[in-house]
Amino acid sequence: MQFLELYAFIHFTLIIKENLIKLFPMKVSFSIAVLALFFLSSCNNSMEGKNTTSSGDIPVYLEESFRPLFETSIYTFEGQFPLAKIRPEYVAETKAFDAFINGSTSTICVTRDFTDAEKKSLRTKNIEVRSHKIAIDAVSLIVHPENTDTLMTVDRLKRILRGTDSLWQGSKRKINVVFDSPNSANFNYLKQLADISQLPVNVFAVNSNEEVINFVKENRNALGIIGVNWISDEDDPSTLDFRDGLKIVALAKSEGDEYFKPYQAYIYEGYHMNKSYPLVREVWLITKGGRMSLDGGFVNFMIGEKGQLIIQKASLIPGDMVARMVKVTEK
Repeated sequence: MQFLELYAFIHFTLIIKENLIKLFPMKVSFSIAVLALFFLSSCNNSMEGKNTTSSGDIPVYLEESFRPLFETSIYTFEGQFPLAKIRPEYVAETKAFDAFINGSTSTICVTRDFTDAEKKSLRTKNIEVRSHKIAIDAVSLIVHPENTDTLMTVDRLKRILRGTDSLWQGSKRKINVVFDSPNSANFNYLKQLADISQLPVNVFAVNSNEEVINFVKENRNALGIIGVNWISDEDDPSTLDFRDGLKIVALAKSEGDEYFKPYQAYIYEGYHMNKSYPLVREVWLITKGGRMSLDGGFVNFMIGEKGQLIIQKASLIPGDMVARMVKVTEK
């Protein structure tokens, strides 16, 4: 119910009341009060069911790597807009794309945009997409705290993923690589990095980034592959719990290069300057919902100031962030 409609109703009610109160003072006063409550209740109910940029009920399919980020983002968005309900489905990246195409959702978060050919194909089905790069993320490697092999090159990681390097250098134990799930963003990243179609038998999947973390904590030979978002937010108690009992592997591109952990500044340099941390990737929020729909409202929130601040606080890089790197040295 719009403000002008509510104002007109109240004004009309007062006029009627003034004319009838003299004849039936008690009955009219009570009736008007009941009528007003009924009308306002109807107003509120009609708004709850209406899909606008700040109200409605929608499903969104989000790559599971970004669950900590979107748990905070959705909580903040719904707090700002109480009539809005965002129902997240945290899934593997391939499933998010499938849900978008088959109509299960109008909004997804994945690590790549549709290609021009894919967008052209979607337009033949009357699907027009709007894509927004909302953040820069990184893939992180984690090991058990007793593992002394905490330095690795990208070249060696490729050999491990191809099955040609299978032993830890310190313990000489077999390396068991674990990632979140088949067809996830992490899985797709590893296959593309190593340029392989199949992973060796010592590389296997569980069901989530959280399960990868727990597996590594319990297995000294494990090398875990997770989205850095799960261990990056220093102000989130759950993130600190995840990091407790883990070691984060520092990476270099090749032997002789400097090693870096996936800290925010190094992720920024890795993406924008092609140096420092090497395993970086983009985060895309893609929608086919109308601009004035709740899908459009949520996307605008994520690409706007508040959403980008949440991304920055999560120690990821906002999509359009321009930073000036300052190096501090001690004399």
